[in-house]
Amino acid sequence: MDIQLEKKRFTTQKLLIIGGAILIVALIVFVIFSSLGGSKLNVEKERISMNMVENGVFQENIPVNGIVLPITTIYLDALEGGRVEEKFVEDGAILKKGDPILRLSNTDLELSLVNQETQVYNLLTQMQISQNAARQNTINKLNQYTDVESGLIEARRVYDLNSRLYEKKAIGRQDLIKAKNEYDYQKERMQLSKQILSQDSIAVNQEKGQVQSSYARTQNALELMRRKVADLVVRAPVDGQVTSLDAEIGQSKNKGERLGQIDVLSGFKVRADIDEHYISRIYNGQKGSFNFDGKPYLLTIKKVYTQVANGRFQVDMQFEENVPEGIRRGQTLQIRLALSEEKQALLVPKGGFFQQTGGNWIFKVSDNGDTAYRVDITLGSQNTEYYEVLTGLQPGDKVITSSYDNYGDVQELVLKD
Repeated sequence: MDIQLEKKRFTTQKLLIIGGAILIVALIVFVIFSSLGGSKLNVEKERISMNMVENGVFQENIPVNGIVLPITTIYLDALEGGRVEEKFVEDGAILKKGDPILRLSNTDLELSLVNQETQVYNLLTQMQISQNAARQNTINKLNQYTDVESGLIEARRVYDLNSRLYEKKAIGRQDLIKAKNEYDYQKERMQLSKQILSQDSIAVNQEKGQVQSSYARTQNALELMRRKVADLVVRAPVDGQVTSLDAEIGQSKNKGERLGQIDVLSGFKVRADIDEHYISRIYNGQKGSFNFDGKPYLLTIKKVYTQVANGRFQVDMQFEENVPEGIRRGQTLQIRLALSEEKQALLVPKGGFFQQTGGNWIFKVSDNGDTAYRVDITLGSQNTEYYEVLTGLQPGDKVITSSYDNYGDVQELVLKD
């Protein structure tokens, strides 16, 4: 008689299927809990940067780029247009004040100078002729005055003589009246001659003043024309180095066209570009610092250009005390521009964590150094090296300052050696 065997309820295959399902469910649960936060993440210590939060001297500053420029730059413009006939120096030459740089030619201007000189010479000739005529006229009037004066003297003599003779009954009354009339006539002529001489003197002086004024104006115009012709030779206005010289022999230059520039070599300044966000906080006298050849140097803002272009504005800065040896025109300097006075503050070094957290939280390392957890913080001002911590941390706390890009919403980091 056959015996019926009882069928097994759990086979090996079923057990494997059940185990696999449990693992899948556990993995799903793990992923869900990870996405909901509160998860941990293992991080190797050598892949992160940890820094200590400390009290220290803090000064708010911003990094700016500055370009070294000559202390003064004077532009060379063509005061008169013309053709470049001769170049005396090349770009980069060191010049003294008054040294010639190039010579232009302008035939119209040179012809105008000749015409002006001719006018001056003609006017001078006319002045000489007029002065000679005036002197001759004055001489004639003086001769006439002398004749009148002589006639008056003679008439007075005859009248005095006739008066005495009439008193002695030697002559008649008619002879006395005739002598008196002649004497009165000569006195009137004398008075008239004096008026004529006075008016002649005034007229001569007026004419002389007018002629001299006209001659002076013409002479000034001639001098101006000579200076205009002299301006065809472009000269160095100060001691310095000629740069950006743009002129070739045979080239035509218009009046006012830029020919080049003279850089004064007695010193340097730094022109820096600053973001317009800080324009209200920048003023004359503000300090900046930079390192050159391993040594620190100070700069002071001397001029602020308030015109904004492409979101930036410029300032001119001068060196405090010594100018670095070996510095050259056109060099770029990395400057830390101070925006506040120094003060004591709680500081955390700058790092990549800020891009992910916005300064609202940070990973703080536990006392045993095995884990790091999120803490809320408040940051204040910043400079090129530190953030100012207002709340959330204490002196001596150790924090992770490297980038948090790969941490997601992890709440706690497990630090592995």
